[in-house]
Amino acid sequence: MLGVVVVAVAIKEALDAYELRHAYPEEAGTSRGTKVASRDAEAQRKPKLKPEPAGQDWQPPVPPVPVDRTGRASCEPVPVKHRGGDDMHNQCADRVPPNRYPGMDVLVGGVRFDALQVGVRVLWEIKTHQFDTYNEFIRDQEIEKEIEQLRNERQVAQACGYDFVVGVSTQAHKDALFALDSSLKIVVTGCKR
Repeated sequence: MLGVVVVAVAIKEALDAYELRHAYPEEAGTSRGTKVASRDAEAQRKPKLKPEPAGQDWQPPVPPVPVDRTGRASCEPVPVKHRGGDDMHNQCADRVPPNRYPGMDVLVGGVRFDALQVGVRVLWEIKTHQFDTYNEFIRDQEIEKEIEQLRNERQVAQACGYDFVVGVSTQAHKDALFALDSSLKIVVTGCKR
């Protein structure tokens, strides 16, 4: 519930700021040091060929990720709904760290993490696919893709002041990841799919 309120407040602030910027473009333009033609002058310059829509087509801009005052993706954790379709994965992500926001992923620095651990600044990525059942070619492809993803997530987590842990279902999966990057913190969760 708290997450919904936080998101609602952020959206309301963005809409209010947007309205203020666009209510009086003449003033907004001069405050930024640019010239903006007045509405009257603009109306006299161009004849209208067809009526403008009455606003029913207008959608307010909403930033795709929370941003701080500098315009960068925010390091504040924002709970977001788990991506749908994989209940076993989501249950594991809620139970193993344990997740500070059960039933939710967390958005930090513009990146979606599976969990934020309760009581500490640790972000988790959970892997529950059946890695041990893949043939060698598929394993190699999957590990290369995962390593790139995990390094990116760890970089974002660390830049925002969080530690980063990877949870995998089996020791074989942990060994394969560790062989390519021994600096990753990897935990065998035992979660089944």
